[in-house]
Amino acid sequence: MSRACVCDDYFEVDPDNGELCLKKGTMGLRDVLYYKEPGSYQFRKASYPWLARVRVRVQGGGGGSAGANAGTDEAIVRPGGTGGGYGESLIEASALGTTETVIVGGGGTAGGSGSDGGDGGTSQFGGFVSAPGGFGGTSNMPSGTTASTAQGIAGPLAGTGGDIRMGGGASGSAIRLNGSDAMSGHGGSSFMGTGGMGRTTEGNGLGPRGYGGGAGGGLSFGGDVDGGEGGVGIVVVELYG
Repeated sequence: MSRACVCDDYFEVDPDNGELCLKKGTMGLRDVLYYKEPGSYQFRKASYPWLARVRVRVQGGGGGSAGANAGTDEAIVRPGGTGGGYGESLIEASALGTTETVIVGGGGTAGGSGSDGGDGGTSQFGGFVSAPGGFGGTSNMPSGTTASTAQGIAGPLAGTGGDIRMGGGASGSAIRLNGSDAMSGHGGSSFMGTGGMGRTTEGNGLGPRGYGGGAGGGLSFGGDVDGGEGGVGIVVVELYG
């Protein structure tokens, strides 16, 4: 009669039904959940009975940038919005509650022709990891034709919790040489995204790529322009069995 042997490092016999099962914690990565749309969600541990631990990656939303409305034959140029913060942690399933709230921060709103950009939203996984949103770009340069600058903005500090924490990237400063030559500031980058470009031609602020980057600033040579929207955040949950 043939006989099969198994390694007890990876397998165990269920005492209730006699089934041969893989041990929790030995199966490696089994699934990945991506929360990409701004809003609130519920992560339920019971949906994954084999769960041993999760690795969460939390990216805050990026800041929007300001718009501009220079006078005729004059110029206004804006700095960009900053990148959002980032946090990451490995969490044992035994430490998780029955339900954990997942929040994805939205990107900051684009400022109107004379208003600041909006701040990005905070992203988080339960009470374990929180990543702040980036700051909106400012509208602090008056219309004119003389040389002037508008200081870029420092990004937010790191959030709370997590094995790895980092703040968002600073935005670039804006420079006006005269009424027809100027450059807006670039948006700050995040861990999971790049900021929008600065621009030298008139137009709305340019958007970021990826997740959590800040928008580039708007530039006006007499026209009415808006800022750009910041990049949305994201929460990634890796499930290990």
